[in-house]
Amino acid sequence: MNGIVIIDKPQEWTSQDVTARLRRVFNTRRIGHGGTLDPMATGVLPVFVGRGTRGVEFFEHAEKAYEATLLLGRTTDTEDVFGNTLTEQAVSLTEEDFLAVLPLFRGKIMQVPPMYSALKVNGQKLCDLARKGKEVERKPREIEIFQLDCLEFNGNTARIRVKCSKGTYIRTLCKDIGEALGCGGCMQALRRVQAGEYTIAEAVPLQELLDAEDPGKYLRTVDSMFRNYPAVTLTPKQEKRCRYGNSFSISMDPGTYRCYGESGEFLMLARVEDGIMSTIKSFFEVE
Repeated sequence: MNGIVIIDKPQEWTSQDVTARLRRVFNTRRIGHGGTLDPMATGVLPVFVGRGTRGVEFFEHAEKAYEATLLLGRTTDTEDVFGNTLTEQAVSLTEEDFLAVLPLFRGKIMQVPPMYSALKVNGQKLCDLARKGKEVERKPREIEIFQLDCLEFNGNTARIRVKCSKGTYIRTLCKDIGEALGCGGCMQALRRVQAGEYTIAEAVPLQELLDAEDPGKYLRTVDSMFRNYPAVTLTPKQEKRCRYGNSFSISMDPGTYRCYGESGEFLMLARVEDGIMSTIKSFFEVE
């Protein structure tokens, strides 16, 4: 089986738990996922199966969108409600107060990664050091928040929608918003609602997939992840050059294209520059 399945990851499962289980479901070791979700998080987790794993690299820089609940007035060592409480105070903020700080976090900003993360320092994961009670200096990293909106404000909690670049920690964003408000804050809940081209509306609950008699019916074709690029059907001669990894002349506008053979097989993601088409990544089966 080859393709991509969009899982609605349940809480308490790690991304690795999901891929390990799906290796048995699809009877293949060639499994990868498109972006780690914390165990407490739910939502969109693209899983790549078989030859579909060739598409994993394109999710490394894919934009992600989340809906998170921010609990105000409490800070923790993990920056979410499951950690040990560091500070706690009463909150007396209006929705206008909350909305007033959000512009500070839109666009390109610097963010310090949390200690409870999988980032490594001198070969050691920060989370492993944190569990030993150690804290090390972390350098701020530039991230980009493309969208940050308040969906609901209830005094002590706020539900926000965030669209962001790779490397963004929503837990840290919640903490930083709380600091900007002067009351502190931590993340109460997190749901990823979009990853790359895939939305939560397209995701299948993990248990539904595990219970299915034919799990293969949930697999999407690999080219679905490139559906926003225009499609082009190659001539037999062009297809032959494609299969040999050669560039070729073509009368098309510059840009990125999905390329198919006359049989309808998805061959490659390609780039056209100065009338020359070249391979970005091939996806055809090698005979």
